[in-house]
This record gives sequence, C-alpha cells and structure tokens, in this order.
Amino acid sequence: MIKFIKPALTAIIATGFACSVFAADEAKPLNLDELLQRLEQGQLAQSQENKSREQRFLSQKTEQVKLLNESTTRRNNAIKTSEKLETQFENNEFKLADLSEALNKRMGSLKELFGVLQQVSGDTAGKFKLSNVSAQYPGRDVFFEELAQSMGGSSNLASIAEIEQVWFELQREMTEQGKVARFTTDVVEANGNKVNKEVLRIGSFSLVADGKYLDLNPTTGTVAELIRQPSGRFLDNAQELQTSTNDVVPFALDPTGGSILGLLVQAPNTQERVEQGGTVGYIIIVVGIIAFLIAFERFVALTIIGQKVKRQLKSKELSDNNPLGRVLKVNQQFPNVAYETLELKLSEAMLREMPKITRNLTLIKIVSVVAPLLGLLGTVTGMIKTFQAITLFGAGDPKLMAGGISTALMTTVLGLVVAIPTVVLSSMLNTRSKNILFTIQEQSAGIIAERAEEQLGRRQEIKKANASQVA
Repeated sequence: MIKFIKPALTAIIATGFACSVFAADEAKPLNLDELLQRLEQGQLAQSQENKSREQRFLSQKTEQVKLLNESTTRRNNAIKTSEKLETQFENNEFKLADLSEALNKRMGSLKELFGVLQQVSGDTAGKFKLSNVSAQYPGRDVFFEELAQSMGGSSNLASIAEIEQVWFELQREMTEQGKVARFTTDVVEANGNKVNKEVLRIGSFSLVADGKYLDLNPTTGTVAELIRQPSGRFLDNAQELQTSTNDVVPFALDPTGGSILGLLVQAPNTQERVEQGGTVGYIIIVVGIIAFLIAFERFVALTIIGQKVKRQLKSKELSDNNPLGRVLKVNQQFPNVAYETLELKLSEAMLREMPKITRNLTLIKIVSVVAPLLGLLGTVTGMIKTFQAITLFGAGDPKLMAGGISTALMTTVLGLVVAIPTVVLSSMLNTRSKNILFTIQEQSAGIIAERAEEQLGRRQEIKKANASQVA
C-alpha cells in the first residue's frame, strides 16, 4: 500500500487539477481508492485537452502557410513595382534635364531678366514692409514675397500681369513718397485700445494721428501710437500739420522712416535727467532754489534801498526810511562835538547799517562754492556704482558703461547749473551793496570835512580875536 501512496502524493502535487479537486473537497476526507479514481479522471481530461489543442494547431498550420504564400506574392509584386518606378524615375530625370536645357536655350536673355525680377521682388518686399506707405496700402509685401518664391523654381515664370503689377507698385511707392495723404485705419493706442482713426501720412517718413506720432509694425502690419512721444515742439508741429488744409507748415522729416524718431524718443527728457542725479542731485536742486530765493529777496531789497538813498541825496530833509538818512541824522544829533568824535559816531552808525545791507550775501557765495563740490561728490559716487556694475556684469555692454557714466556726470551738470547763476548773482548783489555803502561813506566823509572846516574857522577867528585884544 505504501507503493501506491508515494506516487499518488507526487501526482497530486504535480497536477493543478488534482490540487483544485482536493481543495474543493477539503472539508470531506477521501480514502485511497477515491483519490486514485480522481487522479485517473484528471489525467484523462488533460489528455483530451492536449489532443484538441494539437488538432487546432494542425488546422491553423495550413492557414499560416497560406498567409505566408500571400505575403511572399505581395512582396514580389512590390519589388517588381519598385523596379519599375525606379526605371521610370531615371527616365523622368533624363527627360527633365533635356527639358530644362531646352527651356534655358529658349529663354536666352529672358532668364537674366527674370532673375533680376526675382531679386527686385525679394528686395522690394523687405522695403515695403518698412515703408509707411504700406499703412495706407497693406498687403503689397505679400505679393512680392509670393512672386519671388514662385520664381525660385526653374519652371515658374512671371506673367505679363505680374510684371506690370511690379512696375505699378514701384511707381506708386515713388509717387506716394512725395504726397501728404489722409486715410482711415485702425490705430492701437498707448493704452492698448484699437480705434479707427484718420491718419495723416507725410510721404514715407512719418504717420500722425490726433497730434501724436505713430509707428508701423512690419511684423504684424498694425499701426500703433508711440509709447513715448518726442518733445513738445515736434508734437506742436504734428498737431498744426494735421489741422492745416493748404498752408505751409514746418515739420521735421525722418529720412530713415522712423529710426531717427525712435532714437529721439528714447532720449531722456529734463525730468528724467534730473532723476538720474539721485539723492545728491535733489540736494543740489534744493540748495540752489534756496540760494535763488535769497538772491531774489536781496535783489529786491537792495533795489529799494538804492532808490531811497538816491531820493535822500536829492532831498534836504533827512528821513529814517533809508540808511543814508539815519546816518546823516547823527550830524544833527551831535552838532557841537569835535569832528573826530563825529567821525566815530558816523562810523558807528554805518556799522549798524552794514548788516542790513549785506545780509545773506555770504550765504549766496557759499552756495556758489558748495554746489559744484556736491556735483563732484555725486559724480564720484556714481562712478563707483558704475565700476561695481562692470565688476559684476563685465564691460561687454557699452550701453551699461555709457548709462552709468551719464548718470554720474548729471550731478556735475546740476552743480554747475546752480553754481554759475549764483556766482553771477553774488557778484551783482555785492556790487549793489558796495555802491550803497560807498554812497553812505562818501556823504559821511563830506559831513566830517564840513565839521572840520567849521571848527578850524572858529579856531582861527578865536585866535584873531585874542591877538587883537593883546594888541
């Protein structure tokens, strides 16, 4: 019995069918006879399945042979077709070469003509893209591009109508360059809105709408306002030209079609130049404004004082509203003192008047000296920043160096702009104050001389009287 148990256990482990049967009836114990019977049933079922699979394989073998034969036949046919097409291709190459040679012989000098026409079409397409005339007559560059491309093939020739069209477009371009025309088109404003406006075209040089300059984008073919407009005088001329009918209006033309205008627009205005000066620049401006206000106040005050002094010179009555009158009143206050004492009194009165006349003049002079020094300080700090940028990013971009140096030198310009007028104003105000003081000193010296003559005359009279009494 042991001989039958070992093969039975081995067969159960090797076959999945027996395992599944055993697993399904795991709850019911089996004896050895039932186990052997089920093993025989499993072998029988497996044998029948293998026979059916073998029969299916044999039946499909015939079909696979048939498919192989069909594929071989199609491959052979494709090889024959390929050989036939290769032969036909070679024959066509020979025919094409013969026809090209015949075409070249028949064209003769016309071939050079069409070559020149193709070159002209390609060059003209690029020029028409950049021409402001294309804003009024769009699509001209497309015609020339298509003509140049179509003539790029050896068998494609331009028709008479196309040649006449090229002639017409070239002639129209030359004619429109000498006209000032008005037309309506869509304009993209600076805020991004697209508005249909009346546009004034000045030849092929400029486009103007609502007193603002426009730019033609050669890529998209759209007309847009310049984000930055040129200075006021150019805008005034544009506005005057657009509102004019037949009058002659001065207008600045850009012969490059917009390149010079683009550079002109990029140039910084006065406000931007001042902002380039930075903190030092604003300090110079504030100091300059203070100096100009003080100079204006001193100019007005010294002018009024000078007029009052002139009126006092012409008047015999002394007044307290001017420094000359206040100084001359000292003579009346001390009529009997010696001229030496009177001189001291007059000197004291002039010293009291001098601060009022020369007030804040030193401050203006200081500003005229400090302003260029502040400008030099801003230039040095700006150059330090420029060299630091060059250290970080290199000196490969000339615009970086030029922009930094321009910003640095702006403070020097501001310093000189403040210093030059303040030097002139300081000199003028010092001259006015010195003239007033010179007039007061002159009159004081005259009074002292008169007092000295009077006292000398009295002394001589006293000496004569004493001499006559002694005699």
